[in-house]
Amino acid sequence: MKKHLLLILLLGNVAVGYARQPGKASLPPAERSNLDYVDPTIGNVGQLLEPTRPTIQLPNQVIRVAPQRKDYLDNQITSFPLNIVSHRMGQVFSIKPSVKPVNAESWKDRMAYDHDLEINNPWHYSTYLVEDEVTVEFTPGKKAGIYRFRFPRSAHRAILLDVYNGGPSGYSFPSATEVTGMETWHGDVKVYMYGVWSASGTTHTMPGSGAKAWISFPAAVGEVELKYAISYISAAQAKKNYEEELKGRSFSTIAENGKKAWEKVLSQIKVEGGTEAQKRSFYTALYRCYERMVDITEDNNYYSGYNKQVNQDKRPFYVDDWSWDTFLAHHPLRMILNPAQEEDMLQSYVRMYEQSGWMPTFPMLFGDHACMNGFHSSVVFLDAYRKGLRNFDIQKAYEGMRKNATDATIIPWRNGPATSLDHFYHTHGYFPALPPGEKETVSLVDNFEKRQAVAVTLGTSYDDWALAQLAKDLHKQDDYALFAKRGLNYKHLWHPEQQFFMPKDDKGNWINIDLKFDGGPGGRDYYDENNGWTYLWQVQQDVPGLIELMGGKQTFEDRLDQLYREGLGRGKHEFWSKFPDATGLVGQYSMGNEPGFHIPYLYNFTASPWKTQKTTRFLLDVWFKDNIFGIPGDEDGGGMTAFVVFSSMGFYPVTPGLPVYTIGSPVFSKVTIDLQHGKQFRLTANHCSVVNKYIQSARMNGKELNTPWFTHEQLMNGGHLELEMGPKPNKAWGTGSTGF
Repeated sequence: MKKHLLLILLLGNVAVGYARQPGKASLPPAERSNLDYVDPTIGNVGQLLEPTRPTIQLPNQVIRVAPQRKDYLDNQITSFPLNIVSHRMGQVFSIKPSVKPVNAESWKDRMAYDHDLEINNPWHYSTYLVEDEVTVEFTPGKKAGIYRFRFPRSAHRAILLDVYNGGPSGYSFPSATEVTGMETWHGDVKVYMYGVWSASGTTHTMPGSGAKAWISFPAAVGEVELKYAISYISAAQAKKNYEEELKGRSFSTIAENGKKAWEKVLSQIKVEGGTEAQKRSFYTALYRCYERMVDITEDNNYYSGYNKQVNQDKRPFYVDDWSWDTFLAHHPLRMILNPAQEEDMLQSYVRMYEQSGWMPTFPMLFGDHACMNGFHSSVVFLDAYRKGLRNFDIQKAYEGMRKNATDATIIPWRNGPATSLDHFYHTHGYFPALPPGEKETVSLVDNFEKRQAVAVTLGTSYDDWALAQLAKDLHKQDDYALFAKRGLNYKHLWHPEQQFFMPKDDKGNWINIDLKFDGGPGGRDYYDENNGWTYLWQVQQDVPGLIELMGGKQTFEDRLDQLYREGLGRGKHEFWSKFPDATGLVGQYSMGNEPGFHIPYLYNFTASPWKTQKTTRFLLDVWFKDNIFGIPGDEDGGGMTAFVVFSSMGFYPVTPGLPVYTIGSPVFSKVTIDLQHGKQFRLTANHCSVVNKYIQSARMNGKELNTPWFTHEQLMNGGHLELEMGPKPNKAWGTGSTGF
């Protein structure tokens, strides 16, 4: 009984000073802050693919930590990292407590924990290891963090250190209270660590492995803290980062500072109304949007994987972005909430181009990650420029965008100069596909990712459209003429009889396929992660042109209706065995993958905008619950949850590159966004509720609005969009001209 009483008191002390555990808050709604609605465990069980992680970090900062386990269903923790270097792409410096005599097998031990004894907040994590009776806590700084371990009385007290990656690595102990480390990440990136223990211990290195070490403490030491910092520059810089962030500061001080940092960004959007579940989903989604990109600058210096050296810059240098995922909603959201930060991120892209010779598309710490298809960073630059963001070198950015469009290969998952396939594309206006069973002839094509011929053609058409539009804005008329024509290349794969985008071979012959199922794993011979029904709508840069191809607005609307009603043509097990990314299915519509984000909003181009209101509410309610299953696909560090933030507020950027938003159905009765220069954008949805989801009428700044659109300028100038909501659709509202 005494032991249990001590445990109760211990866990009570852990929680003092921190927000109540998400989902277990006892405060009445009126007294809760936005932070109380954040639950990092939402989505911690993936439907088929990657779950979210309960990431502990400061907004857009280097240090990111999460307990290493398979997912939320795993009741054992393998280790705790000192840093997750890149979203879903690896961590460095493993640490974990041990209460047994240490031997060579100790590093393999896994640690059982109790989910209900975990505290998950963005700025503070705590877990109780139920078999070892050890409490582990963590709180992050920018490039530093603190782990705290509380040991039971009758136990050995050791902390084991290890690494996650191959290559040169190791630990050393300059004194009984200091530890330094170096680990090589992703082949050639050296990560340095400097740490200080709160108590003196006896240090050990595992014979034959300099990367495994441990420190043991006497029985009188019941609690041990490790304060540490990392650097991508040098061991000396790691120590300097420690001194600047942590020296003389307590665990509670760092945690409180982290809480304030999150309070600042999460209070930028205030909502009223909606259900408690909707608020939890919304604010957790907003928290996810600050996982990436991360600022790796250290005292106006940074290591760059693009020239493999340390560089000086007074501006922050950001890495870790997957633009195929983030250009759709994540970047556009940041252009509203923090345009100055977005400008720094885009200038980081420019620096990467200057250092490597190519404009990146998946910029990582180690360099550009050849992933997915397309150069959608071009769309981000256009979108930013047209939204008034100017504090980056647009001419140099354009130079890099143009070089990518003319000189780089567009083969999926490959970087480098153009190949014969690229020359074919530039000459004929489409990426050629191989007929079923025909052997690949171009060695650079990945054996698994394949050519993705239709997806590449459609995605590159969007990128070329963006380049053309930026050329026009920058008064480069010859380039505008060239790339505007290439921006229409998507039409070359429109099959007028089939009424789908279909593959062609290099002789111009159509390749007849089962649009729902052919193309190998993920349909990658022709599409990418999704089938022909999803890629039917991948022309958001020219929706009027797509409507024309389909034969008019009514046919377009009918096809949209059918998308949500069309069967799989086979069992789910058979379908998902080939298309595991096409999750969150409603008919043939996939909510769980990025190419589907804009599709529900396409009804706003028809005579039935009320169907956008109906569909977006349905999708949010079905697929984004406030529980461990609440993300329908790979979340990708803000790539998917930015859709939730926009859609919950009631508007969405269908076409990044056009500075307009289209209106959906807000789940909240009031939304207030604090903008730069002290302005606010307000959205009021009178009588809004779970039932009252349909717009009856609208006003922008007091004037009647009968189109489901408003501009970025209206938003950033502090506009007020007022909607009257009701339980049944007003089928006449929103049918006016789009006005852009």
